[in-house]
Amino acid sequence: MPSPKPAKPPRRTAERILDVTLGLFNRFGEPNVSTTLISAELNISPGNLYYHYPAKDELINALFARYQKALAELLRAADDVRHVEDAWLFFHMLFELIWQYRFLYRDLNDLLSKNRRLETQFQGVLKDKGRAVRAVLDGLARGSAVRIGAREAEPVATAMVVVLTYWLSYEYVRDPRHALEPDAAGAALARGAYHVLSLLAPYLEPAAAEHLHTLAGPYRTS
Repeated sequence: MPSPKPAKPPRRTAERILDVTLGLFNRFGEPNVSTTLISAELNISPGNLYYHYPAKDELINALFARYQKALAELLRAADDVRHVEDAWLFFHMLFELIWQYRFLYRDLNDLLSKNRRLETQFQGVLKDKGRAVRAVLDGLARGSAVRIGAREAEPVATAMVVVLTYWLSYEYVRDPRHALEPDAAGAALARGAYHVLSLLAPYLEPAAAEHLHTLAGPYRTS
């Protein structure tokens, strides 16, 4: 008779607090979520919450640190892009990560105005995205998918980073009641990936441009 599997250790309270807080921030927006609501959702006392995270900013900073770590791992994949399909997958995965931490992007300007640490660190995020996008452009050029000169590459890369950073805000403005709901995620992320890559349209080789249109499917006109 096989021996019973050992019981999994309970998740640490601090990690559970972050998981629940992330869900609440994503659902309602960070400005609309109080520490009282977080502790009630967790069914713990406010004192227990404050023991782990004495201020709301500490919750935000801890979640941002999680996001930053996951982003750094994902951005390394930019060096492997050679073809349009690689780029499509890369940007789609990037949007999926942004979606997981969408409260940061939904309330970005407000968060930066209130949190000096976040303001400084998010500038680093923009630089990291910029380096990754330029690596994508270099890889596509090596794979003969694009022809773009150095003079054009820099502003195009910057525009791609802008779309990456503010796409969810645009989706929210388009449809405030539904855009950030989970059932809308798939279409919103695919639209974002397409519109980032569409900035390369003037520089794509014909076969690569056609492949992008095939991959994007119905999102081309959204």
